[in-house]
Amino acid sequence: MTDLARIGPPAVRLAPPALPPLIDPRIERVIHATPDRLHALVAQYGSPLNIVWPHTVAGNIERMRRAFAAHAVAHEIFYGAKVNKSRALVRAAVEAGVGVDVSSLAEFEDALAAGAGPARICATGPAKTAAFLRRLATAGALIAVDSLEELDDLGTCLDAGEPARVLLRYRPDSAGRSRFGMSREGMVQALRRLGQDRPSFVFEGFHLHLSGYGIESRVAAMEEVSDLVDTAAGLGLSARLVDIGGGMPIRYVDPDAYATVLGSQRPEHYQNGRVPADFYPYGSALTAADWLDGFLQAPCRGGTIAGYLRAAGLRLAIEPGRSLVDQAAISVFRVTRTKPLGAGRAVIFVEGSSFSACETWFASEFLVDPILLPAAARQLAQGGMRAFIAGHSCLDGDIVTHRLLEFGTAPRPGDLLIYANTAGYQMDLLENEFHRHPMPVRLVAEPSSEAEFIVAQDM
Repeated sequence: MTDLARIGPPAVRLAPPALPPLIDPRIERVIHATPDRLHALVAQYGSPLNIVWPHTVAGNIERMRRAFAAHAVAHEIFYGAKVNKSRALVRAAVEAGVGVDVSSLAEFEDALAAGAGPARICATGPAKTAAFLRRLATAGALIAVDSLEELDDLGTCLDAGEPARVLLRYRPDSAGRSRFGMSREGMVQALRRLGQDRPSFVFEGFHLHLSGYGIESRVAAMEEVSDLVDTAAGLGLSARLVDIGGGMPIRYVDPDAYATVLGSQRPEHYQNGRVPADFYPYGSALTAADWLDGFLQAPCRGGTIAGYLRAAGLRLAIEPGRSLVDQAAISVFRVTRTKPLGAGRAVIFVEGSSFSACETWFASEFLVDPILLPAAARQLAQGGMRAFIAGHSCLDGDIVTHRLLEFGTAPRPGDLLIYANTAGYQMDLLENEFHRHPMPVRLVAEPSSEAEFIVAQDM
């Protein structure tokens, strides 16, 4: 108590403004109405504990569908399964009527087990194995072919029977030196091969996937793809689908608060003295539906993209990951120790590691403040603290957040720190059994009332 009491606010404010999470109202009510239940679940299953809330998925899908409907654009939505390992989230997406984007044989089998018909599964990613290609082709899934070499590999995997359904993955001019997809010249070669080997393949259209979250790069790529649609038609191949992948932003925190932080942060706001060069747009001005609306209104061939798609008889496919699991999980870390470091700051150690909250491993930060849930057995401490959060491993880089956070109440051992909205890559992209600590448990929660929920293991 004595050491912690010495950590008072310094004369100069070191920490940036707060970035409290935007959180699904039902989940927020659960956190504040049933704190003892959350503590009991962590005591039972360990820390960190991931709790998945599939009820949010259907609403995210419906908002995208409304954006398509406003422009009368035929469409297909594939849930990007790589965003999270949860089978419950795959089931929620399938039950809401969308397909599944898979990048491995295991993800493909999960999609089938969730009830997805093979025709509603699209396989993306480069360098697919022969076993994966054979399974996809036999089942009748849609295959996004990344290269001429992969097209050759697919051909050797085919048995007598139904032809393989393919999209050709294009590398737009704006993608620069990306290793994914084919150049314009490669696409023409691939189209010619498909035209010459019609018994083996069914050409269905084009696929592209760009990094980042800007609309402009996708608009430029769409204009380039429209030329390829014409090229395919000249070779007797009719495209029915253009798949633009994912990259639709979601909103983790209030956009104004986010802009304030970006405009005011300084090296002293971080315990390592470095402001990251790049962040996910946590306070995006656009929601995923806004982004989609803007894309469909963008210019293309003298009209809009929506108008072009309608006139050409094309369906637009998207592969959202984060934006379909927006608000679909929380991650709960138990505090093990708080250590004063002097100069008005401290480090909070949590039971768990930054492999389960992984932005710092990409030289960035998860710019969303955790929610402190004190242990019920203790009296709240008077006075706050300024601290960063570290994991419990021996790695010096095991930092959940370098950003100094201000706590109105000083966290103590046994308290919980809850990170909201972690389903989108955050919770399980790098998780492992380092130090032989067990993998974090994932529970599936279903609201049973306004402030109650039931859980089961994510199977």
